[in-house]
Amino acid sequence: MERKKRRFTAEQKVGYVRRHLVEKVVLSDLCDEAGIQPSQYYRWQKALFENGEAALSDKRGQKACDRQIAELEAKLATKMKLCLSFLRRMLR
Repeated sequence: MERKKRRFTAEQKVGYVRRHLVEKVVLSDLCDEAGIQPSQYYRWQKALFENGEAALSDKRGQKACDRQIAELEAKLATKMKLCLSFLRRMLR
């Protein structure tokens, strides 16, 4: 019999990792409850720690970066328009 693949939300995954690390729930009990293998839990934990920096990063730095990207995109659009108009004149 084929088992249906379960999908866990990000909130559920973080909740399971938190319960093991903070509340000290035994990993085997947690895995039995969630119906997962310990290797799956460890993949979630690894992903959380690898991507946790984004959650704790300075939002002001990100806003400055986003603003710079927008400015560069506007400059690029202007240059593209100039190039297209030049090419159109050349092809006439």
